[in-house]
Amino acid sequence: MTKKVSRRMRELLKLVEEREYEPLEALELLKKTATAKFAETAEAHVRLGIDPKYTDQQLRTTVALPKGTGQDIKVAVIAKGEKVTEATNAGADVAGSEELIAEIQKGDINFDLLIATPDMMPQVAKVGRILGPRGLMPSPKAGTVTFDLESAIAEFKAGKLEFRADKAGIVHVLFGKTSFEPQDLLENLKALQETIDRNRPSGAKGRYWRSIYVSSTMGPSIQIGVNSLRDLKMDEMP
Repeated sequence: MTKKVSRRMRELLKLVEEREYEPLEALELLKKTATAKFAETAEAHVRLGIDPKYTDQQLRTTVALPKGTGQDIKVAVIAKGEKVTEATNAGADVAGSEELIAEIQKGDINFDLLIATPDMMPQVAKVGRILGPRGLMPSPKAGTVTFDLESAIAEFKAGKLEFRADKAGIVHVLFGKTSFEPQDLLENLKALQETIDRNRPSGAKGRYWRSIYVSSTMGPSIQIGVNSLRDLKMDEMP
């Protein structure tokens, strides 16, 4: 069945040409196409030349967005003893031990990010089947398994994001709000690009970047030239 395209979307699609845009030009257009009645998120969709079914071609890491996400991230921490109090004092929205794991087992998940101390990971593993599909399973590589709770909570609250490539080798990640200035969105997008390049999986062969599109939550996709973004020097921008 063909999905019906709304009149609003048909009008927005007329604004987007079938070509690769320069990064800043694309982000200026993204803001023009963000016409929903709520604060839309700016999203990037990057197709990579990887096959994540192989362990040496998987991509899971974090990016620190210099201009932040524009969102309030609800952080939960699983720890024990004094570390629970430390997490609460550091700004965690939810903190607990076995009782928090029990809530997760019941499907009571009211957070966007989960951090765990290393000594609690054997217990957290028991709810891995629940957390994994939601992208919430703590990982040392992602910085969400740590005893340094204060730093971790502060970083994620300030704009650090975890992301991964899906089964098709595509990275879907937000990089701000459409209310941001185009230059600020560009700084965040550039940070994302550099992070993806820096964390290229060892098994990735041939052309790594295939394509990158940006869009607002309810807007059309806009293609950016991969080389234009990768060659961009932020300190040379006006």
